[in-house]
Amino acid sequence: MHRRILIAGTGSGVGKTTLTLGLMAAFRHKGYAVQGFKCGPDYIDPSFHTAVTGRASRNLDSWMLSHDTVREVFCRGSQGADISIIEGVMGLFDGRSPLSNEGSTAEIGMILDTPIVLVVNCQSMARSAAAIVKGFQSFTTGIRIVGVIANQVGSEGHYRLVQEAIEQECRIPVLGYLEREAKLHMPERHLGLVPSLERGELTPFFDHLAELVAARIDLERLFELAACEPVTFRESLFPAEAQPKTVTIAIAKDAAFNFYYPENLELLEANGAELVYFSPLAGEEIPAEADGLYIGGGFPEEFAETLMRYTGVKASITAAITAGMPTLAECGGYMYLTESIEDTHGNRYPMLGVVPGKVRMQTKLAALGYREITGTAGNFLIGPHDQAKGHEFHYSVFAPNGGEPLPFAYMTKGRKGAQPEGYLQANLVAGYTHVHFASSPGLVQRWIQACAAFKYDRYRE
Repeated sequence: MHRRILIAGTGSGVGKTTLTLGLMAAFRHKGYAVQGFKCGPDYIDPSFHTAVTGRASRNLDSWMLSHDTVREVFCRGSQGADISIIEGVMGLFDGRSPLSNEGSTAEIGMILDTPIVLVVNCQSMARSAAAIVKGFQSFTTGIRIVGVIANQVGSEGHYRLVQEAIEQECRIPVLGYLEREAKLHMPERHLGLVPSLERGELTPFFDHLAELVAARIDLERLFELAACEPVTFRESLFPAEAQPKTVTIAIAKDAAFNFYYPENLELLEANGAELVYFSPLAGEEIPAEADGLYIGGGFPEEFAETLMRYTGVKASITAAITAGMPTLAECGGYMYLTESIEDTHGNRYPMLGVVPGKVRMQTKLAALGYREITGTAGNFLIGPHDQAKGHEFHYSVFAPNGGEPLPFAYMTKGRKGAQPEGYLQANLVAGYTHVHFASSPGLVQRWIQACAAFKYDRYRE
């Protein structure tokens, strides 16, 4: 018997993340091993989960990944956990399309046959809360809403009104509540997030959440409701046996570059890549043994002044790319490879200059959404006959020198249709799109083969 629970909301902003973290922390305080998951492509909330649970949180995304792969990601991640807590995204039924459950929290609940606890913002209502819950119960088949948590209630008396109404009309338990007066404010989810997590600065906040949740929510009942049959999957993305290490891929990993889907790295390792980590932010140059390079997303704009000073780091990465090292740079990594990053105050910071153009930060989102990815001729990772799926989320805009279009890495299709994206130069593939390797495992083999060819050519020299 496995225990898993999905914390869903009636919409964004109802307190899913706060409650999820509180539950994770409370169960950790009880001595349980807790595994976190996040519905959708988001990197930020999993960073919080990982800090609270001590286990790498994983994304469950039913649009980027097949249903069977979602099950495998869950099974791999939940091994050794006493309870898995899945945080939903947006409202329970919000996903890829307003006309279906595709890519929604509800679809993840169906794929994993997972009991759902619905978080409801009960401010300024009593009996009406039952109508909301009943609507969610009856909206579609195939989901199991097993309980409710009332958030933003005015008092214990207010909570009792809500509880009585929901339990009478909806026939499911209300497991507890959090009050408006608790004044819980989630830490800033952008500036300095990773460094503050790494330094443990948010630990007192998590501890406070755990105490509050333990006092207001019936953890024993929730633990009972989380019991269900184990998840199984048919076919693994991973080779039956890990392949011998034939190449070495350097991964930029620090507070500036830290957005990597765990499966991306695990697939590289399982297929024969030795991963070595280095920190551009700490002045570490690319490791000498590297045959490939992966610079993920993050917040290089927040550390641009530090990054620009390490001329040795910039020179080592530039030399590797110029020599033909197979390189993938995503979002923050792509920004790092341009000539400069300009912040919202107009300050400009010189970067590597490998990509001929400049990046400018803006206060509003520049791009957000899923992307269907088709590669281009000469792209070692995703060729013109290859497809993958990914996601874009960034506040910066890129302007090529002279305004002329550059050789692009992908054609990406989102809500606005297909458009060229990124930059392609020899063995460099760079762009804003975060690619999920599990959506197209063949790219892993192609990358390792390209690294092996680069290693061989370098050895012959």
